[in-house]
Amino acid sequence: MTDKHSDDNDKDKKDESSNDITGEKQDFDPDRRRFLKNTGMVAGGVIGGSLLGGLLTNQFSKDHQTQNQSAKEKAVNYQQARQFFHRLDDFVVLEAAVERIYPKDDHGPGAIELGVPYFIDSQLSGRWGINGDDYRNAPFKTTKHKKGLGSTAQADQSMLDRGQIFLQGLRKMNQESQKRFKTSYDKADEKQQIEILQDFEDGKIPMNGINSQDFFALLRQSTLEGAYSDPLYGGNKNMMGWEMKDFPGSQPSYTNIISKEEFVKIKPMSLTQYQGH
Repeated sequence: MTDKHSDDNDKDKKDESSNDITGEKQDFDPDRRRFLKNTGMVAGGVIGGSLLGGLLTNQFSKDHQTQNQSAKEKAVNYQQARQFFHRLDDFVVLEAAVERIYPKDDHGPGAIELGVPYFIDSQLSGRWGINGDDYRNAPFKTTKHKKGLGSTAQADQSMLDRGQIFLQGLRKMNQESQKRFKTSYDKADEKQQIEILQDFEDGKIPMNGINSQDFFALLRQSTLEGAYSDPLYGGNKNMMGWEMKDFPGSQPSYTNIISKEEFVKIKPMSLTQYQGH
């Protein structure tokens, strides 16, 4: 005699077994069925190319593009970080001074846009800043020069290294601005800034260990080097200084144009491009 409960159990056992493609019976695995059911829903939407798949793909593309755009906007130029000038007050005076020496005009960008302040900062943070390759023993000769005769040669004759000369000179410029105009040099107007620079160039500002005319000559020379040196050294940003002069930069060869008699304008090339980095 078979009761109804026993028949039901037999029916459940039949339901819980299934045949594979070979016809053989396989034991029922509830976790496996649940997994196949869930992945089938996703596969039907994504792999099958349904509306759900399109929405997910489009959303992923948009998110990826947004992340890339955000990354570009937040990109940092790691060459532009102060290494030598620990005081921001000194650095902003340098920025203002080099911009007056090499200002932005209709021909192109000025010293700040070309990255000159960071170029000078980078140079001062290395051996050049401490005159590491120069003979540094006494006696040191300092002379008073007439207008137009100052040069970096006199700066090299000082007992001070280039880093000390820059710090003293920039702070002296700031002191002169405070004394004359009751404001820092970087906040003085263009005419006031030029007036102070002119007095430095004329050797009228007293300094210790060096003539102010020699400091101005060093500052001017460093500004020009920052505007026209290879971008590898931190200045001449995007080779814009070279572009203003139609200077070709570090070209690997001129064989294709050397025989031409007319001037050939060449897109400038940096050492970093030439060396394949």
